Amino acid sequence: MEAPSTDGHARDVVAERYVVESQKPTAHAALACSTQHCAFSLDGNRLCVWSPRGPSHQLLTLQGHRQLITAVVFGNQTDPLQLCSASQDCIIMWNVDECREKTLEGLTPRGTILGSPLQTVLCLRFSLDDRAVAVCAGNKVSVMDVEEQSVMVELQGHQGSVTAVEFCPWRAHTLISVSEDRSFKVWDYCEGSLIYSSSILTAYPLLSLLINEENQQLVTGSADGQLWIFSLTDGHHYHRVAHVDLKKKSETFSTRRAVAGQHCRLPEGSRYHSSHEVDKKEEAEATFPVLSLAHLCLQDSQCGVFSPEGTKCLWIGSSTALFIINLASVELEAALHFKEFQSLSVQVAGSCAIMSEATGPKAFCILASMFGNKIAVLEISLAALLSSQRCPGAGRTLSVLASSCVLPTSPLCFGVTKENSPKPANAKRHAVRSVMEDRPLVFHTKIRSSGYTSAPHVTMFSPKTNIKHKSKRASKYKNNYKCKEYSLESFLPRNLSRQVAVAQEPVAVSCLQFSGDGQRLACGLANHLCLVFDASLSGTPAAFSGHDGAVSTVCWSHDKRWLLSTGRDQTLRVWSVPRTEPMMLLGSDSFPKPITCAQFYYMDTFILLSCGPEFRLLKYHIDLCRDDIRRYKPKSRYKPIFRLPLSSGADMTTVSAVNDFYSYIILAAGRDRSVEVFDLNAGRSTAVIAEVHSRPAHQICQNKGSSYTTQKSLAYNLFLTTAVGDGVRLWDLRTLRCVRRFEGHPDRCYPCGVAFSPCGRLVGCGAEDRHAYVYEMGSSSFLYRLAGHTDTVTEVAFNPASPQLVSATLDGKLQLFVVE
Repeated sequence: MEAPSTDGHARDVVAERYVVESQKPTAHAALACSTQHCAFSLDGNRLCVWSPRGPSHQLLTLQGHRQLITAVVFGNQTDPLQLCSASQDCIIMWNVDECREKTLEGLTPRGTILGSPLQTVLCLRFSLDDRAVAVCAGNKVSVMDVEEQSVMVELQGHQGSVTAVEFCPWRAHTLISVSEDRSFKVWDYCEGSLIYSSSILTAYPLLSLLINEENQQLVTGSADGQLWIFSLTDGHHYHRVAHVDLKKKSETFSTRRAVAGQHCRLPEGSRYHSSHEVDKKEEAEATFPVLSLAHLCLQDSQCGVFSPEGTKCLWIGSSTALFIINLASVELEAALHFKEFQSLSVQVAGSCAIMSEATGPKAFCILASMFGNKIAVLEISLAALLSSQRCPGAGRTLSVLASSCVLPTSPLCFGVTKENSPKPANAKRHAVRSVMEDRPLVFHTKIRSSGYTSAPHVTMFSPKTNIKHKSKRASKYKNNYKCKEYSLESFLPRNLSRQVAVAQEPVAVSCLQFSGDGQRLACGLANHLCLVFDASLSGTPAAFSGHDGAVSTVCWSHDKRWLLSTGRDQTLRVWSVPRTEPMMLLGSDSFPKPITCAQFYYMDTFILLSCGPEFRLLKYHIDLCRDDIRRYKPKSRYKPIFRLPLSSGADMTTVSAVNDFYSYIILAAGRDRSVEVFDLNAGRSTAVIAEVHSRPAHQICQNKGSSYTTQKSLAYNLFLTTAVGDGVRLWDLRTLRCVRRFEGHPDRCYPCGVAFSPCGRLVGCGAEDRHAYVYEMGSSSFLYRLAGHTDTVTEVAFNPASPQLVSATLDGKLQLFVVE
């Protein structure tokens, strides 16, 4: 019978195209989808084929099984389209086109019997050329030759019933299976041998399996709503790329939309509620068993993300909902809960199959009722589904690059107008003193020699300050260094060139940063010191001592003259790099709470720091005129000009802004696991990203580029966040969405650092397995593991001028990696 029509917005998202009622329960009915047909078992032993492109009343019924049909699958080739069905009495192969022609002629269609499994078949799968079919019966997998109608090989090794199987597209004779024993196995079915066997993944059976050919990954789901993604790339040893809890993902997805909507509606100065305070509908505790998986490619107009080849996604079919998950970011794009559409005939599904058109805007889903006898075919509009669940405010355009002039009301205007304003009157007088003017001979209240009649003053001794000569020599060395352009062909530094210990005794390196010209490397140590090395890690480093606690932050100024550092002693210091002397000190009495992060900002115009729940902007002045008598009392000064707290009121864990070029954007992470975007040109918060990680982010790393390489302007809107135990995530400021996730490195206990390469193609991060990991921006699996470390890798830094990477360990070792 036809489904009742749905009305309003629900009709735009999902509609029932066909509904049929079976004479027997349909909790575990066999379902299958292809690009043009849907197949399902009806009344136990009847096989039905329905085409979504044809009239709904044209239903092809195939009879040949005597017992309950337990599995059905379509072939991969469309000419001819093969269909295979299995019951405990036999396995039958059907030619769909021939069967339809015989039905129209009034004849009874017949299939080809391949064999009898003698056990319950839970899964069938065709090979890529449809010449073989894998049959999962009990705890073994039988590979059958379609033409010879014989069993080629039987694969045994699982301790439970095999629930899903897939042929690997790029590896000949390779087959992967999952089982109720909660593990997956990789087989060579030509040799009949086991290649790899995984450990037990979960406490619940694995139900579904899919192979992502583009990224060479394996995706499997379990009965408790857990999803695992493993790498099948050679040399990666089947390491886990990501783990997803569908229930938590669904809650995070709802929380982000709610927080984004509240932030868009709230007036300035008000606060939004944290994730546990957001109003939620009361729901019964339920999991989302992963019943089926299917490929999906979203185009730009559908998902709103720029991708020339489309965004690779994944359909996840569950008992009460359908999910679309992005394979790169492992984030939900959309969630379709059946209970939100009351007109649907099936609210809780026992089995599910999904199919999406390759380039079409629609998807089809077959649901078999868990507690009833109905089977329904749903038509889903992808554009309507995605647009209905897009986060509020997603259309706002944010950019790290400044696209307009500084507003007069902006706090940044203080630094700009100060520099561009006319010089004060006393400065003008100094400028014209050497010009002869008509003026009285004596013009002071106290009569002193005017100098007109006195002999010229001769300086007997003067300091040797050949500033012009020094600047020429420095610029000459700098230009010679720039001549060595950054290599974009061999850009992966993976060969260990040098290893240096920062101290005689093991001491943790807490922070690293290269200078803008790539000639010097600053590192902060847990023994209260800051060291500045040569880029090649050769020679004796310059030591900066003064902190009474571990150094937590180091930052170079844009002109490479100053080095900023913060420590656990709650102080901020600015050092003169050539003289290794402190030039400015901000003590613990200057701020109500400890400084968590600090840096130079706006081309060295300001100092940006985070303190408690707010960030502060300081205008500073470093006095270069030092008095030898009072050399230990620097005259440098600072002035707070602006501060702004997080909307949630939580303490900030880190803050980030670009200093290499003018930018109005400041990113701040809070202990409420959110990241907030501030626009200092407007002087307010503009967006909040809730639930960024499962734990508070300890670092935000922006793609700041380098003066030695060229990137697209849109690439500067990318930034990384990392949290202990939750990997690294890549975000796009334009869409405020996670675009990729990197989880191949272990970081369960210690906060490990992360860094962008100057070319913007690589991401480096530390790990607890004594390796530094390098990821490529286009893949979630690691590109290379850098060995040679003796302890946990705490920090990594790319040289902005040459393809070099420096890593630091917990025991105080620096490793320099270069290209071949």
